This record gives sequence, structure tokens and C-alpha cells, in this order.
Amino acid sequence: MWQKLKSLAKQFSGFELLVGLRYTRAKRKNHFISFISLTSMLGIALGVAALIVVLSVMNGFQKELRSRILGVASHLEISGRNNQLNDWPAVMNFAVKQDHVLAAAPYIMAQGMLSYDQGVQGALIRGVLPVAEDGVADLGRNMKVGQLTDLKAGEFGIILGADLAYNLGVQVGDKVLLMAPQGQFTPTGLVPRLKQFTLVGLFQVGMYEYDAGLALVHLDDAAKLYRMADSVSGLRLKLDDLFDAPEIGAAMSERLNNRLAVHDQYYVSDWTMQHANFFKAVQMEKRVMFIILTLIVAVAAFNIVSTLVMAVTDKRADIAIMRTLGASPGSILSIFIVQGALIGLVGTLLGALIGVVIALNISSIIPFIENLFHVQFLSKEVYAISELPSDLIWGDVWLIVLMSFSLSLLATLYPSWRASKINPAEALRYE
Repeated sequence: MWQKLKSLAKQFSGFELLVGLRYTRAKRKNHFISFISLTSMLGIALGVAALIVVLSVMNGFQKELRSRILGVASHLEISGRNNQLNDWPAVMNFAVKQDHVLAAAPYIMAQGMLSYDQGVQGALIRGVLPVAEDGVADLGRNMKVGQLTDLKAGEFGIILGADLAYNLGVQVGDKVLLMAPQGQFTPTGLVPRLKQFTLVGLFQVGMYEYDAGLALVHLDDAAKLYRMADSVSGLRLKLDDLFDAPEIGAAMSERLNNRLAVHDQYYVSDWTMQHANFFKAVQMEKRVMFIILTLIVAVAAFNIVSTLVMAVTDKRADIAIMRTLGASPGSILSIFIVQGALIGLVGTLLGALIGVVIALNISSIIPFIENLFHVQFLSKEVYAISELPSDLIWGDVWLIVLMSFSLSLLATLYPSWRASKINPAEALRYE
């Protein structure tokens, strides 16, 4: 087969190209053939455009999800047994000296119940050192009201996610009651530990999970409320390259445990482990959508088969005359390959142009449609990201264009081969 293709390429000349282009441009008596050609071309264009837009949106979701999660989470986390790290200053000093580590910050993570007036909401309570926390996460840049540095030790201030504050009906300056699940024994029995905090700020990262379920307090205040003494839940690290987190985390875990000659005392986890389900789901959806939309392109591309079969039937006399004048079967094959390939090429390029334009402007197109029809495609109460992002990767565009043109070219082979096998005598018998 490869040898046949090579010999065909050697025989290919301007004659085949000229006749193939002429057949494509010529006005046919059979308008139905032209209609199918146009339908095939538009179908390929639609499929290619849809593929580019969908993959760009999936890439945008992946990128936006990663940036928003890492705006609150961290690249690496170091914790100890029972979620308690006792010698955290020494571990932190050791960690920041390692290669690729840019910053580190201690934290205390616990659950709590927030109450204000008649409202009650459960939340994750994170105790932080404001200056250190600003070095490992982007919460400081997502503050709507106040700053992280408004959290001061001993003043029992609290910063809430914007949706959490809205659900509670609380405003900056109000007093919020925080209940810790660990109780304390009194003469009257076991009662929960309560502490009143003053709301000093609001943040909004754009992910409902955090905006409606996370509260920040100062590390010292959290230690007093949850009786952590001088311990913390762990350390959060920021790396120079987040994609190297798994390798750096594995190496750091080995160094930490060897340093103390005590195995399994420290646990190092990276962001890919903590949020693996999110990214695996997005990646799987991207692959599935690629396969489904490729089938659309394939169906449109194989409509070219119908177009060329009817074109060959319509041009039997022309084929016989060219053969009589000395055209080889390979030349006839090339003529109809050119005709079909041109349909696929025009459809592919048109679809690529439309897809790229939509993908680059989708952030403007979607709000326009939502305002026009008064609908909301992505509710923030349901979806992690309430806006439709787009990240156009040119490598995906070239892959889609190559795949579409290859399918179009493949669809031309059978009818072109049938055209090359036409017997001139049989074709001209009734002419």
C-alpha cells in the first residue's frame, strides 16, 4: 500500500490538480451533488468549530479550577500523626531550606459551628499567621473587605467567605459565636466550647466550596480555642513549579523521616492528591467530549463519500474520454482525491476559524446570551466555577485540523478508486 501511495505521488502533476479543482468549482447539472458537497463542508466546519470551542472551555475549566483551588489550598502540606505537628518551627526551618520551596506557613484546621442571631452555619476553621499565609496562598488578593493582617493574636477576629457571611446575615464589625465540637466537662456535664469573634473581613475566591464554608482566624486564637498549645495541624508550602509537587513531596517526605530516623512520623501530601477527583473528572470529560465531537466530524467527512460516488457517476463519460486520451488510472484517482480533499480542507479551515474566534471571545459571548435571554448557565450554588472560562491551546487546534483533514482524505479513497477502475468502452457505449 505504501509503495502504491509513493508511486501515485510521483505521478501526480498539474493536470490532476487542474481538473480536480475545475470539477469542484464547476456548476453541475445535478444540483443535488452540489447540495451534498455543501452539507458535508458545513458539517465538517461545525464539528471542527465545536471541537475547538469545547476543548478550549475544558482547558479553561482545568486552568481556572487549578488556580482557584491553589489560591486557597497549597502546593504541599506537611502534617504529623493524629493531624498534629509538635515541632513545627524546626520542620518549617528545614522545609524552607529545600530546593524549589519558596515559602512555608503553619496552620490549624478544625471544624466549627458559627452562629449569629438566628443563623447557624457549619464551617472549616483555619488558624493562620497572616503574613506567612499570604506567602503560600492568594487569599490576600481575594479579600473583598479588610485584609489578612486584620487578624491579630488575642483580639479574636475572624474573616469569612462572602457567601458564608451572607448565609449567616452578618456584616463586618458584628460579633459571631464560634462553637468548637470538642466539649469541656463542667459540674453540669459536657458542654461545647464557645468563643465570640469579631468579623473583620470578607474574602471571595470564586469557588462556592470555600466562599460558603471557610473561616480564617489567627493561629494563636485557634490554638487557644482548640487547645492545641504549641502544636499546629501542619505546614503549607509553596513551590516554584506546582507541577513538580508530586516529585518534590516524595523526596521531602523521605528526607524528613530520615532526618529524625523515625519512619512515618511526617506525612507529605501535594495538591494533586488532595484534589485529584476534580482534575481527573475534568480530564476524563475532556477526552469523552473529544471522542463524541470527533464522531460528528467523521460523519460529516464521510458524507464526502456520497458526494464523490455521485460525482463519479455523473462524470463517467468525462473519465472515459480522459482515459482514451491517455490519462492513467492513477491520474483519475488523483483528480477525485483533489475534489474530495478540497471539500474537507475548506470545511476544516472554516471550522477552525469560527472555533478560534468563538473560543477567544467566549467570555463576552456567554454574558451577552445570558442577558439577552435572562438565563444563567452556571449557577455558583451548583458549579465550582460560575463563569465560562476559555483557554485556547494552539496544539489542540492543529491536532483537530489534522484529524479532520485526515478523515476527509480517507473518505475520498474508495470513490476515487472506483473512478479509476471505470472501463472507457463500457462508459462510452451508450453516450
